[in-house]
Amino acid sequence: MQAPPAGAVPRLVPPVPAPPERELPTLRFIAAMRVNGIDCWPASAYEAPLRRRRLFGRTRFTVSDPDLVRHVLVDNAANYARTPITIRMLRPMLGDGLLISEGTAWRHQRRTLAPAFTPRAVETLVPHILSASDEAVAALEGPAARGPVDLFAALQRLALEIAGRTMFSVGMAHHGDRLRGFLEAYAARLGRPHLTDLLVPLRFATPLDRARARFRRDWVAFLDGVIADRDQGQDGRHQGEARDLLDLLRAARDPETGRGFSHEELRDQVATMILAGHETTAVTLLWACTLLALSPETQAAVAAEAASAEKPFTRAVIEETLRLYPSAFVLARRALHADVLGGERVEAGDSVTISPWLLHRHRRLWRDPDAFDPGRFLPGAPPVPRFAYLPFGAGPRVCIGAAFALTEATLALSRIVGHFRIERADARPVLPAAVVTTQPDHAPAFRLTPRA
Repeated sequence: MQAPPAGAVPRLVPPVPAPPERELPTLRFIAAMRVNGIDCWPASAYEAPLRRRRLFGRTRFTVSDPDLVRHVLVDNAANYARTPITIRMLRPMLGDGLLISEGTAWRHQRRTLAPAFTPRAVETLVPHILSASDEAVAALEGPAARGPVDLFAALQRLALEIAGRTMFSVGMAHHGDRLRGFLEAYAARLGRPHLTDLLVPLRFATPLDRARARFRRDWVAFLDGVIADRDQGQDGRHQGEARDLLDLLRAARDPETGRGFSHEELRDQVATMILAGHETTAVTLLWACTLLALSPETQAAVAAEAASAEKPFTRAVIEETLRLYPSAFVLARRALHADVLGGERVEAGDSVTISPWLLHRHRRLWRDPDAFDPGRFLPGAPPVPRFAYLPFGAGPRVCIGAAFALTEATLALSRIVGHFRIERADARPVLPAAVVTTQPDHAPAFRLTPRA
């Protein structure tokens, strides 16, 4: 299936918050970081290749030039580490998993995890994606017949179910509500940046850090319980056969040292993959459904492709969705040593920010950057600038699960749109609100109509 014929699809520019006209003062900048990070950048940021501002005695650089992005994430990646605020906010949830580990620990984890995310390994997980998607479609039949549907909640349940089945070969009926409860409780307060996170060195615990530590004790106990329940439920019929990610992770060995993961390391990888995977998938599917509801012609093309084995257009819709609404809207790094970026001197301790949100909508890098156009990602389209499109990062720390995430989102969207015609049930615009991921500012109501 190809894109609709040229001229058949009206130009669609989905609504976004208007950027401030000028650089925000410090306190308003901090407030925006806590409520909606998209509001941090003035209109000029969407045209500038490199920006700098002073913040609490340090320089903060924002990089939006592909060559400079490559320098930070690839050519001189060893000089740019996770920022203290990133570690503060993510470690209580992810421990020392792949997403925030550094140095030798990160290299060991990356080498050990790589075999679990090869194309062949991803293919073994596809049945879990399809079964969970089909069950989600069936569960939506009743609510769809009764009226408006909270599709975001349904997509969150679907993404969590896929995460549970691919990780544990079991559904999340027993643990799903508690897991969502942990996530929502953390995101409401502890997962938002606070002024003390910026001002207090990482080696000193703030009151918020102590609350995060209490949360982590409960969270770790919960994860240990989920893993134990899964192991007790195994019947031995599949011994020696990897059926899910947990099996693959337990069998994984560092090719250089032969060492596998300890229980604590395994638990942190489980947390990283469940949280990073299911939350980003849910918001990507929500944004894709929102865009398709606004573009019936594009939605019809996705529906027409649903029965086919190959889904290039559906995948292009997902890739364009990730361009307009990148789940990770910002990548933050701290310079370990002095460097030079675009003629500007970077001192040790300065922060360097690369924002996929800015890059993907940059006026100098994209044609009609604010418009929804899946054709950008179809075979034969002009090549996308390599370091102007970063839905999964780039360089040594590119998301290890990128291939799985694209497969998961493409198949799930195809199943949903192949079964339902999706329309909005009201006219209230859905705006992006970015804190950790690019969330909708509210849960929009949809009307789902089964296709004949």
